[in-house]
Amino acid sequence: MRGRRIPIALPNTGALSRRRHTLYIRSAIIIFILFAFLQFHVINYDSSDSGSSDNANYSTAAILQMVPPVFHKYLTGKPRNSTHGQNGTHYAGDGPRTANISDIMRMINRYNDLQTVLNEDIYGPLQNDSVIIVVQVHKRITYLRHLIVSLAQARGISRTLLVFSHDYYDDDINDLVQSIDFCKVIQIFYPFSIQTHPTEFPGADPGDCPRDIKKEQALLRKCNNALHPDLYGHYREAKFTQTKHHWWWKANRVFDQLEVTKYHTGMMVFLEEDHYVAEDFLYILELMFRKSQDLCPKCNILSLGTYLKTFNYYTYNKKVEVTPWISSKHNMGMTFNRTTWYEIVRCARHFCEYDDYNWDWSLQHVSQQCLKQKLHVMVVKGPRVFHIGECGVHHKKSNCESNQVISKVQQVLKVARGAQQLFPRSISLTQTSVIKKTKLRKGNGGWGDQRDHQLCFNMTLVGR
Repeated sequence: MRGRRIPIALPNTGALSRRRHTLYIRSAIIIFILFAFLQFHVINYDSSDSGSSDNANYSTAAILQMVPPVFHKYLTGKPRNSTHGQNGTHYAGDGPRTANISDIMRMINRYNDLQTVLNEDIYGPLQNDSVIIVVQVHKRITYLRHLIVSLAQARGISRTLLVFSHDYYDDDINDLVQSIDFCKVIQIFYPFSIQTHPTEFPGADPGDCPRDIKKEQALLRKCNNALHPDLYGHYREAKFTQTKHHWWWKANRVFDQLEVTKYHTGMMVFLEEDHYVAEDFLYILELMFRKSQDLCPKCNILSLGTYLKTFNYYTYNKKVEVTPWISSKHNMGMTFNRTTWYEIVRCARHFCEYDDYNWDWSLQHVSQQCLKQKLHVMVVKGPRVFHIGECGVHHKKSNCESNQVISKVQQVLKVARGAQQLFPRSISLTQTSVIKKTKLRKGNGGWGDQRDHQLCFNMTLVGR
């Protein structure tokens, strides 16, 4: 019979140590892979670091490859016998001639009177819970094409009404807007534009004071607005005042004057021609609206955009933040309803007389100085609205038709889509850092002319 085996301790041969060493290496590799995965989702779409070696990635052909073929039609213009130049010049077979302003005015008035809603026969009348998307358009058709392509790919877009508000009449832009077939569309035209008033207020009247003339000299010259320079001693520039006028007219128009929208109490999303939306922006907006009463009862604005150049979809795809509304941070893809608008419009004097040519800074002034319930915003941390405009009123670059930002935003959304970071099942409130009390800011000027104050306020009264 065998005896009982007695366990004997074996000498340390290093095998256990090697196994532990291997385990540490494997753990380190796994951690590195997870870190790399997270970093893959940290998106940077800043175009300032581009080099010549990357130019091929930003070609028109590369951008087209990222767009479903069915939407290519929005990125290519129709050939026409005559086209309009950027300064309202009309080019025809017999050489250039000046556009007929009276014809443009007649067409603008016709559009505004008829209020035709395109595609209503296909998608039915506007419902009270439908989202209205209001797009402010100047004449940057390249950006507008890409905005339309992004809207076309958004889930739920067929239930919306798209309102295009123009301050420049252009046949190519009209053809583009009127070719939209994925939802209801209406066009409105700001009737006091520089295009239609090139040599009289609110355009640049030859009798107006030059921007940099001293007030004493202006008084001697007796130019039209000599008594009213802005707070920095400068006189108005029509190209800067137009944007604020247009925004205020547009908001009054869609809330109070259009037959199709004047009884609507749902959400209105405000976009601009150089924005680009994610395919789940309406889905996220609906989640934010449903959760707003629980997460932020005092919030009267929802914001879908951000000006951050770097953000992490993996961490923030379903996170929202609550904060006082700040014009420079929360003016992109901002959404509010009629209740909020009526609070704002009651403060028309504060908006129209504040010496700042920016509509968003003026709205900030309204919030701080007039509203009983100041503007508070729920903003999505992983943006669903992007700014793709490299050039405009405030920014001029050497290549204003650059595809870089457009391409990078497409890549951002491709990565987010592939990682299943879009269409989250729910949203949650991220921890908000302590917000310092916002100081009252001095305006940027450009809005000292009494005629601008009066025009702005008169547009508030129209149709009310």
